[in-house]
Amino acid sequence: MEKILDGIEGIAIVGRYQDSVKALHDIPNLRPDVVFLDVEMPERDGIEIAEEISLLLPDIDIVFVTAYEEYAVKAFELDALDYVLKPVQRERLQKTLKRLQKEKEWMAEEKRTGPPQTRIHCFQSLQIEVAGDGLQTIRWRTAKAQELFAFLIHRRGKPVRKDYLLELFWTDMEWKKGYSLLYTTVYQIRKTLERLGIGLKITNHEDGYLLELGGISLDVEEWESQLRSLPPISEDSLSKHMELIEQYRGDYFAEYDYLWAESERQRLRADWYDHAMQVGRYLVGEREYPKAIALYLRLLQFLPHLEELHFTLMQLYDTVGDREAVTLQYNQLRNMLQEDFDMDPRPDITEWLQKRKHVYRGEIDGN
Repeated sequence: MEKILDGIEGIAIVGRYQDSVKALHDIPNLRPDVVFLDVEMPERDGIEIAEEISLLLPDIDIVFVTAYEEYAVKAFELDALDYVLKPVQRERLQKTLKRLQKEKEWMAEEKRTGPPQTRIHCFQSLQIEVAGDGLQTIRWRTAKAQELFAFLIHRRGKPVRKDYLLELFWTDMEWKKGYSLLYTTVYQIRKTLERLGIGLKITNHEDGYLLELGGISLDVEEWESQLRSLPPISEDSLSKHMELIEQYRGDYFAEYDYLWAESERQRLRADWYDHAMQVGRYLVGEREYPKAIALYLRLLQFLPHLEELHFTLMQLYDTVGDREAVTLQYNQLRNMLQEDFDMDPRPDITEWLQKRKHVYRGEIDGN
């Protein structure tokens, strides 16, 4: 590979090492643009060394070199930018270097213009909102990289020990291989964040990692802050309350089956539900029935098994004289309970409906 690199115009080899300790000692002074690092090394794991290099020179690019394609692709799940297979082919190496050069140019432009204003969205799915570009989904190289990043967002501002991450994400993995995968995944995240150019970074903190937001806002934090500062519900403030209800796009990381997020998911959903119910009661008290119905229908989208919501809607439909809607809502409740739980609606709901049956006689299935 050294001979191939020597023959490529614009490439200068500033160092070559077989001793990883000496390489780590010299690299801050050499400050290379890219390091080619063998995955399989005699004494130390190449991925662990790559992490140490990234800490010394955060902007450096690392290309892993390995003789085993299956090991490179399946164990590390890196794309062509990050690994080269032995025996190294000139054409393949030139392609990698060309892509590295393009990335350097892009990052230099980002530094000149400064990081854009950015917000991270955690409601419903993990997305970023960059000023001028709207919402976009981050392209992660692996699902594990996405989940680990989401977890660091979840624990933002707090260091997380490596052994804790190993236990959480690679429970059944032999510890040495588990640490290699952890280092690889953190490296992947760091490179993705660099390419995004939004100011996020992961730093080492004692024997763990710390995600630094760098002034980037989170939709969850903004939403909670606004919820706490809302004035009492009134005609003047109603629009602000309704807007905050609409900002809840979905449950916390709802698209992903992250068990570690469940308690936070339930807490945020409960806060949203309690607030929305307060607004609903206000609307009913003000006889704003169409608005109240629309609000309770939105609540039902997130909490379809909550009988109280179905019952409230039935009562509201009855108030506005929409008999067909009462019938449909009751049937929807009954069918859902029978299909999902093999049970009937609450007795008080059935009794309420029975008292109204002289109005709805013949319209309720089975009554």
